[in-house]
Amino acid sequence: MKLYLTVIGTAMLLISAVNILFGTATWYNIIIAVILCTAAQFALDGLIAILINHLPDRLFGASNPLYAVSEAEKKLYKAIRVRSWKDKVWELGGLGGFSKKNLNDPNSPEYIEKFIIECNKGVLTHRLSYPIGFLPMLFIPNVCALTVALPVATVNLFLNILPTVVLRYNTPKLQAMLKRLQRRSEAVEK
Repeated sequence: MKLYLTVIGTAMLLISAVNILFGTATWYNIIIAVILCTAAQFALDGLIAILINHLPDRLFGASNPLYAVSEAEKKLYKAIRVRSWKDKVWELGGLGGFSKKNLNDPNSPEYIEKFIIECNKGVLTHRLSYPIGFLPMLFIPNVCALTVALPVATVNLFLNILPTVVLRYNTPKLQAMLKRLQRRSEAVEK
């Protein structure tokens, strides 16, 4: 969380400083625009998360092909060494009632299925936040739409891509766990 807040705070300071330096608007209008755009990003991301969280779980199950992770994608995640930095990414799933920070019940197929569903909901939430984060540009007047709202939206985009990558990185591992648990359960029943 500290890393995210540091990135957001640093971006707000840099965006404000550059705009003040180049005189795109009065200093107080720039600061207000930066704060409003940043707050709008938080609000839009939160609204999307709330809406996705209310969708039925069946739309996000482990067997849904829309959330399948390709072999090429797995190779990419290995190449960018997601495993080494994934724990530094802010995880706010606990606010919606299911934290994905730790695997609490690795021997329960129901829990692993729920974990996969929550990962897939998170992926959709973050992916929808990519374009929606640029909406404040429509409401910020004059040059500040490009010099304030665009940079804030770009930072938001980056900060939404990171958790998407982590969720997509973890999902195949969870699906493999689920298959093992289901096979084990079927063997016990026979």
